[in-house]
Amino acid sequence: MTDQILLRIDHGGIATLTLNAPASFNALSTAMLTALGSEIARLHGDQTIRAVVIKGAGKAFCAGHDLREMQAARQSPDEGRAAFQALFALCAEVMQALQNLPQPTIAQVHGIATAAGCQLAASCDMITAAQGARFGVNGINIGLFCTTPMVALARKIPSAIAFEMLSTGAFIDAARAYEIGLINRLTSPDTLEADTQTLAETLAAKLPTAMRLGKTAFRDTEALDTAEAYARASAIMVENTLLPDTAEGIAAFLEKRSPRWS
Repeated sequence: MTDQILLRIDHGGIATLTLNAPASFNALSTAMLTALGSEIARLHGDQTIRAVVIKGAGKAFCAGHDLREMQAARQSPDEGRAAFQALFALCAEVMQALQNLPQPTIAQVHGIATAAGCQLAASCDMITAAQGARFGVNGINIGLFCTTPMVALARKIPSAIAFEMLSTGAFIDAARAYEIGLINRLTSPDTLEADTQTLAETLAAKLPTAMRLGKTAFRDTEALDTAEAYARASAIMVENTLLPDTAEGIAAFLEKRSPRWS
């Protein structure tokens, strides 16, 4: 396999990003986060891409931050403070950029997704996972509460369950993750790739402009009260309805035919 730390393959309007550092279980080193951030920035303006899949090479999805890199930073005169500030700021920037992509995103998880790796998965719009996969925010076990992964996780699952995971450092298996709504599709290891691809193809087949407007509305209204959310959603609904391709989609439905989108 290539020695590139992050791989990208585009096919059928779907971009697949593969974390390619299997020796470290695809740890989110500064180099990995930088590469991921650069690729996300390119995807943001790529009109040819209609869905994004993120997965890991080797035995795991992602084991979180590179602890060896973090320990090495302690040798600096400030005991690592500047390095840690830069690392966590970069991670937060990448996770927010991922959430703000106009395309729907899917984390394809096998093996483990721990700490910042769980954060990466939770920052995607959807998660597919193989039976046998495990999720955890285990930093507390080494004396480090996972406060940055907490931000993404607590917005994905009930707060009491998120806090239990954060404070006990225990893993949950894929079945439990499906039960609490962390993952969308639970599949066998043999069909994980194909099942994720099927979901991505379903998303990529939708009207791209409508999908982008809808995802923006979904994110924008999460923090609003009900009245503000309806006002924002209604305004976006008007803009969506006025699109020529939406007019064609409605006409096609009424005429019982497939839409002919531009």
